[in-house]
Amino acid sequence: MPLDPFFAERLRRQKKYMIGQGLEGLKRRLGWPWFMRPAAEAAVKSAPAEEKTRAHAAAKAEAREDARSVARHESSPDPHRPSRRRAEHRKIALSWDRTEQRKNGVPGPRVHTIDRIVQVPGQPDVLLRIYYPTTGERPAEPVPACVTFFGGAFRIGGLDFPTTDAANRRRAAEAGVAMVGVGYALAPEHKYPTQVLQGHAALEYVFAHAEELGIDPERVGIAGTSAGGNIAAAVALMNRDRGGLPLRLQLLEVPVVDLTGRHIDFRASRALGIPTILMARELASVARTYLRHRRDAREPYASPIRAQSLEGMPPAVILTAEYDPLRGDGVAYAAALRQAGVDASAVQYLGATHDTGIFARVLAVSRRWHGDVVAALRTLHD
Repeated sequence: MPLDPFFAERLRRQKKYMIGQGLEGLKRRLGWPWFMRPAAEAAVKSAPAEEKTRAHAAAKAEAREDARSVARHESSPDPHRPSRRRAEHRKIALSWDRTEQRKNGVPGPRVHTIDRIVQVPGQPDVLLRIYYPTTGERPAEPVPACVTFFGGAFRIGGLDFPTTDAANRRRAAEAGVAMVGVGYALAPEHKYPTQVLQGHAALEYVFAHAEELGIDPERVGIAGTSAGGNIAAAVALMNRDRGGLPLRLQLLEVPVVDLTGRHIDFRASRALGIPTILMARELASVARTYLRHRRDAREPYASPIRAQSLEGMPPAVILTAEYDPLRGDGVAYAAALRQAGVDASAVQYLGATHDTGIFARVLAVSRRWHGDVVAALRTLHD
């Protein structure tokens, strides 16, 4: 199916951004002068030779300063503090998220929420935010719960991002489920397996404190979107390996489950006119940010689909989008689960992209996406 018209202008901006990022990366590596940037290509032909020489020298000096800045950051006594560039990038991402929620998202209803801080041995403490399906106070009787992980390529996002907050509120209210948002640490300040260990500690906390939290421990699921889908699947795998708390569901939206890139489907990005080399560079950057070493991608808790066996994993509902290279991950994971005897379904939304779920105000397929997520969550009541 053709791409939904809503995404046409967004696609143009995304391609411009990816091309710009790719050229900027080459510039930093090779010391390309400023006049090689796309916005100034027309001026290159007429630039005097001495001007090009000066620009080239200035670019090399800038690259050396960038390298010194990185070295200073890496040798800092606080390696977990984000760099200035990373902090700025996250501010921009939060601003974009606010705008998208205001213009294209559906506001989350007022529901009762509480925060809890969970200690994780050898790792940073992790924030849990529990969204109850009631207002004013928690339900009188225990309710099902779903431990959920936000998306953001492992390096941006958070429980306070408006699209994440609104989604948790809407899902809690409409599904009658307590959504337990996990505020895991971001990469690259905190590398794998920190996020998986935090997630597993969060899951154990929910079960250990179920009565106090007003949660039914017999009706608990786990969920995640994109990078959060990777963490959710990894936590489910770790849970199976370490004792097997009774998880009833794993709900994964556009998940990445293999950081080796083996299941990436570049036909999706080529259909959008995005060159494979640019998309591959972007996806490799995500893995490089999250993992300590490239070889970590072969570990099952980094790439859950690579587990020796997926037998005993919770039933899965997997949502993928037609115009998303990660659709291959979702399909392959569903197939691997079925091969292991796990009840798994995978649905692909035609004409949709990776972030379709956040546009429910303006996009019918996004509203259907939300409805299907709520329907999956309601199975926790069965």
